[in-house]
Amino acid sequence: MNTTSRKLCPTGPPSSRTKVWRVPADAPVPAGLPDGLGRGPGETDALLLLRCLLGPTPRSLHALIWSTGSASRALARIRTGGAGSDNDRAFLANADVGAIRSGLDRAGARLAAPGDPDYCPAFLRLADPPIAVFVRGRVLDHGDDRVAVVGSRRPTSTGVEVAADLCRGLALAGVVTVSGGAVGIDAAAHRGALDAGGVTVAVLGSGIDVAHPARNRDLFQRIEASGTLLSEYPPGTPAEPFRFPARNRLIAALSRGVVVVEGAEKSGTRITAEHAVDLGLDVFAVPGPVTSPLAETPLGLIRDGATMIRGTADLLEDLGLDGAASGVRGLPRGLSAEEDKVEIRGLVRGVGGRFERTFKAAATQPGA
Repeated sequence: MNTTSRKLCPTGPPSSRTKVWRVPADAPVPAGLPDGLGRGPGETDALLLLRCLLGPTPRSLHALIWSTGSASRALARIRTGGAGSDNDRAFLANADVGAIRSGLDRAGARLAAPGDPDYCPAFLRLADPPIAVFVRGRVLDHGDDRVAVVGSRRPTSTGVEVAADLCRGLALAGVVTVSGGAVGIDAAAHRGALDAGGVTVAVLGSGIDVAHPARNRDLFQRIEASGTLLSEYPPGTPAEPFRFPARNRLIAALSRGVVVVEGAEKSGTRITAEHAVDLGLDVFAVPGPVTSPLAETPLGLIRDGATMIRGTADLLEDLGLDGAASGVRGLPRGLSAEEDKVEIRGLVRGVGGRFERTFKAAATQPGA
């Protein structure tokens, strides 16, 4: 996985894109996507070309697909000037589908349309579902129980430990961790799952072949070896701030629930939680000190109705997965104030193949 664009979909630099991507204002846009999208002669290639355009937002592509009814007709409307931008038409005039597919093969990536194994059916419940996604690694198993664990890119050491330990517990219970591949809590969540021999899914805010941040390149390779990398952005797409809030809706849709570990008041983490609420999913939060700026989002979510969790056992019980988690053991009731403090920090250790809190070990940690 490269840290720079390989231009598998040579759309040109972002600075050359038209800022306004025109879509005809037809009827109101329904939810989901038309049946059979990407199926039939020429449809798969048309869908690939549409997904390689950098100009349209997910919402504008969704509207265009509904206004035309198919990928090939949507592509034709762009070519004739009825939608899209001049940059899109310039790209399509020179696009070589065979070369794009060869580039995908070299990157070990594949395109997934609605109905394909790698396309999560829950994406269709979104207000603006992706018309297709790019995937590397393990084929998504829609029978998996998946939980999203997200948080700050600049976490505390305690937050990193909490996220990693929580996801180790999920892995031991057979639950797949979903996160965004960013530094901080995301990376800790992925590593925690991998360290316990579990499966994890990373939803990227860049092209499927772009390792961002570069420091996570080795982590992405580990994820791809046993789990899944997924992106709705075409190969070669650079990571830019506006792409990350959009990818957060996919993190939520892939999951049974969303856990927030740390996040400042105006954190993108809250966007993921809001998408979860829109989808009717449970939102969980790990509390932190009221004096910590990184506790703003978790505490605010708890105030607004999210479920506070103290560790893996709480989460599995609330999701109804505790019956499958014989390796995760909860704490006894009636704990002292100091023990409560340790429990809230979520410190866990593997003990004899089981998962339990160890107060003695945690008591030596700063702030215990």
